[in-house]
Amino acid sequence: MKAQSRKIAFALAGALLLTGTASVQAKNPMVGGAAMYPTKNIIQNAVNSKDHTTLVAAVKAAGLVDTLSSPGPFTVFAPTNAAFAKLPAGTVDTLLKPENKATLTKILTYHVVPGRMTAMDIEANAKAHDGKAMLTTVQGEKLTASKDKMGGWWLTDAKGGKAKITIANVMQSNGVIHVIDTVLMP
Repeated sequence: MKAQSRKIAFALAGALLLTGTASVQAKNPMVGGAAMYPTKNIIQNAVNSKDHTTLVAAVKAAGLVDTLSSPGPFTVFAPTNAAFAKLPAGTVDTLLKPENKATLTKILTYHVVPGRMTAMDIEANAKAHDGKAMLTTVQGEKLTASKDKMGGWWLTDAKGGKAKITIANVMQSNGVIHVIDTVLMP
């Protein structure tokens, strides 16, 4: 009887550990050292990420704060500060100038897809289209999402540039953010 009680206790402990692991995995990832909350909108979360200060400054300069705070939903492919740093020297400073607002807006809206597209949605879209998901951005042009042999997801822009999704499924009250390592160009 003791042996059976011990087995049941171990089984229950194992079940609790698995349940705990599943609930941890279900939580939103930390981004830029900050917790991301699914009850907050895209802007409310992005301003807390140390990895997205350049993106937040660009969104402000382009006048897109109200749009990305609205109910949406939106899917945002969010370049990190390191992604912006890959651009030629002076590009970010030039884009942030008021006279370049239209160009900045075009680039930023190229990183936004209408609707809430999780990684699973992107994968389903890709499976239905020979391994490549064609995503129409708010800017109007297309992005192509595809999976590499290692299981990583990549976006290819209109100019052939590639960005890797480094953190997927950061759920927001008005959509989802996928963190990327390169700025996409329409």
